[in-house]
Amino acid sequence: MEQNSLAIHGGPKVKTTSFGTGKRFDLAEAKELLEALEQNTLFYHFGHKVKQFLADFNHLYGIKYSVATSSGTAALHVALGAAGVTAGDEVITSPITDQGTVIGILYQNAVPVFADLDPQSYNMMPEAIEKVITPKTKAILVVHLAGNPCDMDSIMKIAKRHHLKVIEDCAQSYLTTYKGRLVGTIGDYGCFSTNDFKHISTGDGGIVTVNSGEETDYFTTHAFADKNYQRHGTSVTKDLEYLAPNYRMTELQGAVGIAQLKKLNWICNRRNVLGERINQGFKNVKGIIPMKITDGGWCSYWFYMLTLDLQQLTCTREQFSEALSAEGIPNQAGYIPKVLYANQLFQKKQAYLDSHYPFDQGEYDYSPGICPNAETILNTAIRLNLNEFYSDQDVEEIIVAVKKVATFYSDNEENQGESSSEKTGDPIFEEHMN
Repeated sequence: MEQNSLAIHGGPKVKTTSFGTGKRFDLAEAKELLEALEQNTLFYHFGHKVKQFLADFNHLYGIKYSVATSSGTAALHVALGAAGVTAGDEVITSPITDQGTVIGILYQNAVPVFADLDPQSYNMMPEAIEKVITPKTKAILVVHLAGNPCDMDSIMKIAKRHHLKVIEDCAQSYLTTYKGRLVGTIGDYGCFSTNDFKHISTGDGGIVTVNSGEETDYFTTHAFADKNYQRHGTSVTKDLEYLAPNYRMTELQGAVGIAQLKKLNWICNRRNVLGERINQGFKNVKGIIPMKITDGGWCSYWFYMLTLDLQQLTCTREQFSEALSAEGIPNQAGYIPKVLYANQLFQKKQAYLDSHYPFDQGEYDYSPGICPNAETILNTAIRLNLNEFYSDQDVEEIIVAVKKVATFYSDNEENQGESSSEKTGDPIFEEHMN
């Protein structure tokens, strides 16, 4: 058997050893948890751990105010509420993101409007944002996907020109920078997640940065995360003016967060080194389109995603993914199953069971093709796992394996007779339409 034969065809695997692993939690977290329990309260307002967690985060990010929440989804909802997003408004956001990005928009009885993405950075294009602005637009919710910053200069100029609020979804972008500035500190609000699938974990949790630095904005944001109760110092005011949820973080989450924050610099720097090596390794590989890091950006690589130029390959994206798996490299075909607007919620325009509100307040189009770049990305993407505990060898073997599979399918003529429809069909909407 030839050495360059694919493992899926019986050839030797590239990756024959286990990927590097490590412990996320240790005695540092245990110590903080024990101290939290010894307080004899786990309520954030009476304890000290959530307060310390936020103080440490504020120092790291160079900001004055932030608010803790129960999840990253909650953080986004709190920011939207604090920004004044309400019934009848529209919020522009990305079609490739977790559904948590749009939940808060809909809970505020506003409507998500989707802007198309750059084909290689996977972030919203400023020109696509401007194209979908209407008199109802209240905010732009930018998603810094996978640790890659958006083009914030252009987005902030658009927001200023149209008098819009900017909320940054930084769930996957800890310590990511854009032209030397930390994302999450550039817009009006920045939203972070501390669930178990992010750079740092408190099990679940989130943070909202209040970037105006104004105390009144901080009080509004803080209250919106706590039923609109005003808790400052020893006083509590419960004179409610409008509806707000209960998204409070517990002292146990705050305790773990204190220890986790101390590890964040190493985590992000290590991921950057590994991600940059992968990106460099994929340059000039036929059929492979590497991830493009935004000009002026520094990426903390929550994961690595490439796209395939299927016109240069004799395989489908699914065949490429299966062949790569056989080489010992775990991967995922795509990032999410389909663009958000292809989900039944948007296709049926049903945010609430048996109701079309708030979609019935205007003409909203969620049909195939409204964001063609985003749909193409999901049809051609290969997502690779990345972990700060990976060794240099792990990353080199990822590069070798991808090159091996790409070379085979770009040189091999065995499958040249495959029809273009078999290679480039649109599974994003086929599931829905069938």
